[in-house]
Amino acid sequence: MLRKLSLALAVSCASNGMAWAAEAPITTKTDLVSVYQEAVDNNADLAAARAQYGAQKEVVPQARAGLLPNLSGGAEVANVRTDIDQPAAVANRSARSYQATLSQPLFRADRWFQFQAAKSVNEQASLQLSATEQNMILQSAESYFNVLRSQDNLASTKAEEAAFKRQLDQSNERFDVGLSDKTDVLQSQASYDTARANRILAQRQVEDAFEALITLTNRQYNSLQGIVHTLPILPPTPNDAKAWVDTAARQNLNLLASNYAVTAAEDTLRQRKAGHAPTLDAVAKYEKGDNDALGFSNPNAFGRAYSGDVDQRTLALQLNIPIFSGGLTSSQVRESYSQLTQTEQQREALRRQVVENTRNLHRAVNTDVEQVQARRQSIISNQSAVEATEIGYQVGTRNIVDVLDAQRQLYTSVRNYNNARYDYILDNLRLKQAAGTLSPADLQDLSRYLKPDYNPDRDFLPPDLAKAAAEQLRSRPAQ
Repeated sequence: MLRKLSLALAVSCASNGMAWAAEAPITTKTDLVSVYQEAVDNNADLAAARAQYGAQKEVVPQARAGLLPNLSGGAEVANVRTDIDQPAAVANRSARSYQATLSQPLFRADRWFQFQAAKSVNEQASLQLSATEQNMILQSAESYFNVLRSQDNLASTKAEEAAFKRQLDQSNERFDVGLSDKTDVLQSQASYDTARANRILAQRQVEDAFEALITLTNRQYNSLQGIVHTLPILPPTPNDAKAWVDTAARQNLNLLASNYAVTAAEDTLRQRKAGHAPTLDAVAKYEKGDNDALGFSNPNAFGRAYSGDVDQRTLALQLNIPIFSGGLTSSQVRESYSQLTQTEQQREALRRQVVENTRNLHRAVNTDVEQVQARRQSIISNQSAVEATEIGYQVGTRNIVDVLDAQRQLYTSVRNYNNARYDYILDNLRLKQAAGTLSPADLQDLSRYLKPDYNPDRDFLPPDLAKAAAEQLRSRPAQ
């Protein structure tokens, strides 16, 4: 008589009253978009990246300050002691002065190029922050679906343990009535023990996955909404690797940031070369104080002795021509040449990596599409194989090892199917990130296929697989 063992796979954990599958209380399940928003609000790495950008963007006003007027003021109070030999006399006076100086650069080529480099550095930092924010979309999805993946794998492992436990019980019953020998019992016991060890490991992996999600968002989660099996599994649009590579060349955020890094290095080289150029500043200075402080104690300064306060105003053009600085400027130019070459080569290496990643991910998504379909069919075929092997075992044409191997292959195919599903989802997001098009809207699109009442023990397999396996078994001639 045909046992409907494998066809009850999807609901075995919920319907057989297993000790470890006690029904959990009803809780609100968190969705993908909520997890992403929590990550944006609470992730420490993202907060650090934003603070870093806040610091880096200050290079622009700092560089601009070198081109703007500079106003300074000061005061001096001193005690002046004067000794005169002929006639012998000593005089002590308190000297005080106040001054204000305004300087306006008129020609500072080095500072101008420093300002241009600072603007490029600011653009680079802005794009790097955008890339970090975009990566947070992918990190949120990876952490979320890794939890679902581990839960589905745990559910299949629990079902596998239950199946081997039933097989062990049947082997013991057959041994007790003399229909099988001790070898069958030992083989069944070994398979059950292995399945139990795998289930314990799978439980820990679920906890680890939740822990990673907590680290990402700094929030505790009881359960997550699961992805339905009706999620469309489609090739990328457009299904043309060159089109994706071209998009990545235009929009990949890290690649765009590297372009600004090269521009900044070019302007820094110009700044260093400008160290050989003359500089010209306009300077206005106002001073007020007594003659001792300002140096007008000479009685011939105005044709007469003067001992009162003095106001002094100065307007000047200051020209400075560098002649020799010990080789410092030339060394800085050579250093900047090397740094520019380094930046250009880093950009080229990144461009090649982006092209490789984009092509690989495009192939990966297409492979995932075929994998999901193939793994789904593999479950159907393995379910049928288990049923057929069970029948053969009952009539004596198959042994217990055949039955255990068939069951083991069935649950392996289940895990492969679920892994293929989640690989497809994440590879799609990674492809969009490589192309620079990944956005929160992609998570919104995925959220349409989330199931609020998803139960891994019940929903880790498509509900139509049991029926498909039964039809496949009936369509084949009896052995």
